[in-house]
Amino acid sequence: MAQIDDLPPLRDVIARHQLMAKKSLGQNFLLDLNLTARIARAGGDLAGVTVVEVGPGPGGLTRALLACGAERVVAVERDERCLPALAEIAARYPGRLDVHAADALTADWPALLAGVGGPVRIVANLPYNVATPLLVGWLETEPWPPWFESMTLMFQKEVAERIVAGAGDDAYGRLGVLAGWRSEAQIVFDVPPSAFVPPPKVTSSIVHLRPRPLPLACRTADLERTAQAAFGQRRKMLRQSLKGLRPDAAAWVEACGLRPEMRAEEVPVEGFVRLANSLGG
Repeated sequence: MAQIDDLPPLRDVIARHQLMAKKSLGQNFLLDLNLTARIARAGGDLAGVTVVEVGPGPGGLTRALLACGAERVVAVERDERCLPALAEIAARYPGRLDVHAADALTADWPALLAGVGGPVRIVANLPYNVATPLLVGWLETEPWPPWFESMTLMFQKEVAERIVAGAGDDAYGRLGVLAGWRSEAQIVFDVPPSAFVPPPKVTSSIVHLRPRPLPLACRTADLERTAQAAFGQRRKMLRQSLKGLRPDAAAWVEACGLRPEMRAEEVPVEGFVRLANSLGG
C-alpha cells in the first residue's frame, strides 16, 4: 500500500495509541490510505476548501483530505483517545487541522467555522450509529442554502440506497423525500467490509449530496409530518394513511393533484411538498 504522506502507517498509529474501535461509538477504522484518498477525491477539488470531518478516529481520512490539498480540515471527534493521534497529524500539517473534542450531534457548526473563509464541504466516514441523524440535521439547516457546498459521506449501503431513492423505488421513504427535496444525491462507490478494522457485517457506500440552491418552498416540519404519516402506513392508500393529519384526506389528496388510491412510495417529492404546503394547522 503506497503512503500518501510521511506519517507512520495507520496500523502503527492505532497500536501505539491503543485505539481499539469501540462498538458503542459506531467506530470502524479505514486503514487503506489509498481508499481514504479516493473518498477525499470524491469530494472534488479541495484546493482552497475547508473540509468538515466528523469522527476522524486515528485520522486516515484526515490525512487523505490534507494530502489531497484541503486548505483546512475542521475535525470533530467525540473519542478523546484519538486526540493524540490527530495532534500528530496537526503537527505534520501546521495551521491546516483544527480538532474539536465534541459531539457532532450537538455541535454549533457556524460557531465552529467562524472566521473560516472560502467554500466549506463535509467529507466524512460517519460513525454508523449517528450517520442518519447527522444527515437529517444538515438537510434541515436553516436558512437555506446551507453553510456547506456539498456533502460526501459514508453510510451503510442500505441507508445510502434510502437516501438516493425516488418514487417507485423499493427503498423510497421519509429519508428519500427529505434528501430529494433539498439535494441531488448519488452513490459514488461501495466499500467492502474487509476495508475496515474491525470489519462490519454490511457493505458501505459513499454518497455525494449537493444542495439544491432553490428547493421547492416548504416548511420542513410539515414535509416531515406528511411523509411520516404516509410511510408509517406505506401499504395503505393515501386516503387512509393521511387521515390522522386531516379527516378529509381523500379530498385533500385530490386537491393536490394526486390520486387518493396512491400509496406513499408512488408519490414524488413534489407531491409531498404540495401536500405539506396545504396541510394547515
